Amino acid sequence: MHIILTHEQADFDALGAMLGAYLMHNRATPVLPRRLNRNVKAFLNLYGADLPFIEINDLPSQSIETVTLVDTQSLITLKGMGNHTIIQVVDHHSRREDLPPDWKVTIDQTGACTTLFVEGLHEHNGGIDPIHATLLLLGIYEDTGSLTYASTTPRDARAVSYLLEQGANLQIANRYLNPALSAEQRQVYDQLLANARTIWIHGQQILLATAEAPGMTDEISSVAHKIRDLLDPAALFLLVQTGEGIRLVARSTSDQVDVSKIAAHFGGGGHHRAAAALVKVPSGGTLPYQTEGESPLQSVARELEHILPSHVHPSTTVRQIMSAQPLTLSPDTPAEKALQLMQRYGYEGYPILEHGKVVGLLTRRAVDRAVSHRMNLTAASLMEAGEVSVSPDDSIEHVRDVMINTGWGQLPVVDPSTGQVVGIVTRTDLLRHITGHAPVPGRMNLARRLETALPPARLALLKAVAAEARRMHQAIYIVGGFVRDLLLDRPGVDFDLVVEGDAIALANALTRRFGGRVLAHFRFGTAKWKIEEQREHLAEVLSEKNRFNPLDLPETLDLISARTEFYDYPTALPTVERSSIKLDLHRRDFTINTMAIRLDGPHYGNLYDYWGGLRDLQAGLVRVLHSLSFVDDPTRQLRAVRFEQRFNFKIEARTLQLMQEGHPLIRNLSGDRLRHELNLILQEEKAIAMLSRLNELGLLRAIHPDIPWSDEVAESIRNALNQPVPQEWKLPEEAGNLPIRIALAYLVWFGRLPIEKAFSIADRLRLPGILQTQIVLTCQLQRDLPSLVGLRPSQVASRLDSIPSMVLYTTYTLNKDEPQRAILESYATQWRFIQPVTTGETLREMGLPPGPLYKEILGTLRTAWLDGLIHSKEEELALLDQLLQQQNLEVKPPRGRNYHP
Repeated sequence: MHIILTHEQADFDALGAMLGAYLMHNRATPVLPRRLNRNVKAFLNLYGADLPFIEINDLPSQSIETVTLVDTQSLITLKGMGNHTIIQVVDHHSRREDLPPDWKVTIDQTGACTTLFVEGLHEHNGGIDPIHATLLLLGIYEDTGSLTYASTTPRDARAVSYLLEQGANLQIANRYLNPALSAEQRQVYDQLLANARTIWIHGQQILLATAEAPGMTDEISSVAHKIRDLLDPAALFLLVQTGEGIRLVARSTSDQVDVSKIAAHFGGGGHHRAAAALVKVPSGGTLPYQTEGESPLQSVARELEHILPSHVHPSTTVRQIMSAQPLTLSPDTPAEKALQLMQRYGYEGYPILEHGKVVGLLTRRAVDRAVSHRMNLTAASLMEAGEVSVSPDDSIEHVRDVMINTGWGQLPVVDPSTGQVVGIVTRTDLLRHITGHAPVPGRMNLARRLETALPPARLALLKAVAAEARRMHQAIYIVGGFVRDLLLDRPGVDFDLVVEGDAIALANALTRRFGGRVLAHFRFGTAKWKIEEQREHLAEVLSEKNRFNPLDLPETLDLISARTEFYDYPTALPTVERSSIKLDLHRRDFTINTMAIRLDGPHYGNLYDYWGGLRDLQAGLVRVLHSLSFVDDPTRQLRAVRFEQRFNFKIEARTLQLMQEGHPLIRNLSGDRLRHELNLILQEEKAIAMLSRLNELGLLRAIHPDIPWSDEVAESIRNALNQPVPQEWKLPEEAGNLPIRIALAYLVWFGRLPIEKAFSIADRLRLPGILQTQIVLTCQLQRDLPSLVGLRPSQVASRLDSIPSMVLYTTYTLNKDEPQRAILESYATQWRFIQPVTTGETLREMGLPPGPLYKEILGTLRTAWLDGLIHSKEEELALLDQLLQQQNLEVKPPRGRNYHP
């Protein structure tokens, strides 16, 4: 016999899980526990006839071969069980450490245990009876607070959607989910409220309440729900003295309080959001922790309060906001050296270490004062002495108190197990989190989004790289634009990987494991893993079921060591040093580009957001990271506009002010860097809006004072970028290594200017030489085109034969005069292709000696064709004979293939 069991005092999730197990294993018998919650009893009284449950007393006297235990990991012994009985557990609570090794255990972290079975039913079975669907819905709703509890997962919501499709009745569910308290429960409720007291631990509000109810028979969970909804603490602990013993009911709304571990201390269990225990008082004895004069209830309450601090974790710890691998100074560091470092890295203070121990803090204010008085003292003379530090697991509340008491704005973080300085936490870090300006790194997990966004082959490659990084004890992250776009639901497939450690060593390890080649750049600590030739092999190695298409893998993968940068002077290329992920993200341009997703081990999918990127992304703001950002790299002003328009965001007010102040620095940028930024803009879908915004902000004039902008210019560029080019114009695919549309955009943009201005702009932007020439030719043709009206076709061709097709097309699009446009179109699509049948080879076969006469004869023949003087090969041959006679030349008749019948 196969039976299904659950825990005592069963709620709807327990009952729903039993029903789900029955529907999945229709030969199994679901056996009700002896005690049920009052609302569960009420439901069964009305609908029990349509459900498969039996009472324990009705269980047949047969051998029990298998027990499926749901929503619990505690087994009651029944007659018929023995050593032969197979025990299989399906639960959503944390796994107990004392489970027998031969049990088959399936644990999955969903909001409700019922969800696990609904997923199986959805996948394998057909329809579900409406009453069954309603009970399953009740199970999910009760344990997820109708999908409102923080422990709810997307899987729970999908299961509910499926049950509603199967006819689950919300009116019935609502009737039984939140029943009114019974008179007995109301008395306990009032007593608990009267005795409730609040305990604050690590900034978390913990509510502890006690009551005495010797005759209590109803469940306490409904009372707990009412009190939690009323007072909304981070965690709630109810202790009720009953005839059975002291019943503990615990509920949590915070990730920082795992009530299952607290209940386990008293012999109970549950999951991290809901747990319970029954503390039985020995007959005539005392509890192990009970002291003289205490009642059992008082002793359990005291013991609970005693263990709470070890189970309540800070909402944010120092580890989550600190900068790792901090820079420190020794006591003999001169003030001038300290000032140089402060200016280079932007830090306002440095811990002073002597023999590995913190002995003081050197502040920027003390250094500035010493240097201004030309006193090159050492750090030992200038520092604020003291052995002040915090540990990685301290709360931010503790950090705040230490800063207030010591006045130190930069606190060294010391690992208590090693005594080593492992980080630094600053006043800025603290304020960001106290004011809510930055999410806690790792609090949001994007694993599901990540796996949905990436093609299977690239996802498998990413996981393989992350696994190798973990083997090497290196943290690895996806950073920058990919993370931003993933959060905006517009993900790409290309990503940058940053390693907290040695990216080159990781690339070499990947090469040894999977093949390929590594190109390393030791100065920047970067490596390019070239896998193009290995994609076939790699696709086979990475595939688990269906083999990946090798072409879905990238040709190369870039790995970057986390680093920080500083600039020796504005617009200079940065100097690079190895650093932590936090400082690596801080070197980037805007907050929305400073987020990272960690990939290794248990951190997989965690979002790291030290600098407020998620906040600004949600608010639609482009915010620069620090006040000197545009000084360090003025091209960021152009990028700010690009991001603003691409995402329909707004440039934040302070950032806009800094951009205005940074305009003069644009003139110091090289033409190559400016052209690169403009090329990127011209490739954007909203290129015209971006260029218009650059003009509005004065950035086009900052690049070059003669760059034009108007509605007419905007329309010309829009057409160049978007309108199809008629094939008869025979334009090339690119010009000067630029795609044809980008090249055309530059031509129509600057081709209407006076030649001197156009050349000056093209030279400033260091446009490719061929494009500079074509811009000048466009300006010249624009100027000369009116003079071609009324000329014979041969005269037009003589002027235009040396003009590239791109120049002709650009001039055509810019010109509004129809006669002039007609001339260009006729030449570009007809006249330039007209050539005489006679060729130089023909003349050579006729015995005409090579020389300038060839060009003269062929030109005369082409002119005759263009101007309509001849219309056939015969007429051309006659004209050729006439030209030769005029030269008094005796030649052989032409016998080329063009002249034979």
